[in-house]
Amino acid sequence: MSGHGHRTVLQLRFVLPTGGDAGLLEGVCSLLENITPRVQILEPDTAVLDLTGALPYWKRDARALTELIQLRALALLGLHSAAGIAPNRMLAAMAAALTPPDRRTVIDHSPTAVAAFLRPRPVRELPGVGSKVAATLTSYGLHRIGDVADLPPATLQRLLGARPGRTLHERALGHDATAVDPAPTAASISTEHRFTRDELDPAAHRRALLALADDLGTRLRASGQIAVGLTCTIRYADHTGTRRSRTLPEATQHTVLLARTAYEVYESLGLQRARVRSISLRADALRPAEGASRQLTLDSGDEKPLAIEAVADRARTRYGSPVIYPAALATGGHDRRQAPKPAGGGQMVRRGQGAPTVGPHRPELGAEQQSRNRW
Repeated sequence: MSGHGHRTVLQLRFVLPTGGDAGLLEGVCSLLENITPRVQILEPDTAVLDLTGALPYWKRDARALTELIQLRALALLGLHSAAGIAPNRMLAAMAAALTPPDRRTVIDHSPTAVAAFLRPRPVRELPGVGSKVAATLTSYGLHRIGDVADLPPATLQRLLGARPGRTLHERALGHDATAVDPAPTAASISTEHRFTRDELDPAAHRRALLALADDLGTRLRASGQIAVGLTCTIRYADHTGTRRSRTLPEATQHTVLLARTAYEVYESLGLQRARVRSISLRADALRPAEGASRQLTLDSGDEKPLAIEAVADRARTRYGSPVIYPAALATGGHDRRQAPKPAGGGQMVRRGQGAPTVGPHRPELGAEQQSRNRW
């Protein structure tokens, strides 16, 4: 991978310590910006770099320069990382998602190398392919990315629509013109639950999502902010991961609405007994709550959870701990397993506004019980 006459993009996925560190993100940014000014922080554990201009300066090829970056991150910040190197952002992200910590996956610029990486992969791994699109494609015998690449674009457009079909065909060929934007990203907050063992049970996944949505909603309301979007990241036992983002129906700070969207994103993945190691939720594109143009219209079924939510917030303010929380997370019945809590309490990230602040640990939540008041 020479870098001469070609773009070279690196995506790094860091293994963050439990509980975080208020100066960690600032240290990562400083380290990466000493390599190239074209650095974009996607979220606290992920960064993308355009190495095209840095390769001749450092007089290294992409693999050697990436090894240097990973070594510095480990030596100076104690961070292990997985790296994907490719001719564009899409391929780099896909490569990084398949790479275990302290390793690198390099996709050369040649069409043969790009095809060798993409064609055998399941079609669901292409960005933008959710469970519905994947089901449509597989019903026509299109199980691999290579199957989609071989299909005439007009046929794909008839199956999915003109624009989605055209976009998917370009991606199946490995084409992506998205640039690395070093501008500060919109403020976001994120929180994560790490299971004590690889978790197969979808009910446990959903309890984790509810606990995470509750954590995000509480912190959004406490800080007077609303979120425009929500991103769900699933990490699996083999160190790979899946990330899906969705714009909320309307900007919100309410747990019940955040959880509803989180469930929709989770269902769209069609995991089918995947061995899940961790789940994280990120509230995206935050803005002041008073800046909202209008409130989301709620059906009558939402009124009770929102009323309980307001009472819970007042109780937290008075007693300093979540004494009221969704019934699905309460202890009761014969199931004494511990429901999940966010690992490390999550992190508040303000790009362009100094180092992140780390949210407090949340107390352990109990197991699911049957209740008419479940959220």
